[in-house]
Amino acid sequence: MSVAPPFPSPSSPRAPLPLGTDAPATCEVPHFAPVRVRGGRYRSRRLVRHRRRALAAGLAVTAAALVAAGPREADRARGHPVAGPVRQHPAVERVSAPVRIADGATVRLLRPGDRVDVIAAADTARGGDARVVARGARVSKVPEPLDAAAGSGALVVLSVPRATAARLAGASATARLAVTLC
Repeated sequence: MSVAPPFPSPSSPRAPLPLGTDAPATCEVPHFAPVRVRGGRYRSRRLVRHRRRALAAGLAVTAAALVAAGPREADRARGHPVAGPVRQHPAVERVSAPVRIADGATVRLLRPGDRVDVIAAADTARGGDARVVARGARVSKVPEPLDAAAGSGALVVLSVPRATAARLAGASATARLAVTLC
């Protein structure tokens, strides 16, 4: 009994090929320039993002410089710091001051909540001058004008500090008052 060799002989019709020759031939990839995507629509966002980073880096450097230049341990006071009493500013008490404005048509332009400056104009024929009596006074109320008082101006109620109300009363006795909207 004869045993066949594991590989066919070269004289046999089926001769084995060397390893790797049964694969297709390789081809080279041609050289080409890299593809660069230009994000035109996102360019402004990218610039803003980098500005924020630059600003953050600048703030960090500034903070580090301030810490480095701050007071040293030897410069500080020893012991517990004495905290003085905190001075409380008293709330300014506001009062309602009725004021007669010389020009009644100007008062009709005002509404509650408006801010006005009140100007006292002395008699200009005698060399008087105009001065601001109240700045930023809030209009509280604009009463309806009476027909009899039409020639003497119109009344408006202003919310002002107590000291300003006293100045307004004094100025209305000696000068004509006018308002300007702030």
